[in-house]
Amino acid sequence: MPKRKATTRQAARPAVTKKWSGGTAKSSTRKPTTSKARGVPAKARTTTRPKQRIAVSHHREEDFKVDGLRAYAKYRDLGIADATSGLARAHVIRFTGPCNPEKVSKLHFHDVDFQMVYVLKGWLKTYMEGQGETLMREGSAWTQPPRVRHMILDYSDDAEVLEVILPADFKTVELTA
Repeated sequence: MPKRKATTRQAARPAVTKKWSGGTAKSSTRKPTTSKARGVPAKARTTTRPKQRIAVSHHREEDFKVDGLRAYAKYRDLGIADATSGLARAHVIRFTGPCNPEKVSKLHFHDVDFQMVYVLKGWLKTYMEGQGETLMREGSAWTQPPRVRHMILDYSDDAEVLEVILPADFKTVELTA
């Protein structure tokens, strides 16, 4: 029978010990990694991000305003744009029914870095270039690449979505079919 190697307390300890704000030590055997942009000078890689703060938003009906991009929707801003100094925007969009395709179905794109939509209530039928028509139901989520041409074709009377966009302020370009 082969001899088992003796395990000492020293060998059983984690390689790295990290402390968190609660003061209790957490262990991890993973080493921290750093991302390196290849071929980009160090000065070009370092960008200063604006200071961010905590944003808390509680549901209040009076916060839904008709002051957003589309006249057929009410927007509830979640305070993310202010808290991130314009890095991102998040809002709940409540579509007002019934859907009128003559006003709603306009092909357009947004000049953004990132856009994500999550259906909170109801359903929406969308068209996205490269994807075609898609029915999005409660619980559906999608991302739209920068400048992808898209439009809303139809929606339920109770449709409500959460939209997250980077940067907070962006340009929308309506296109002629």
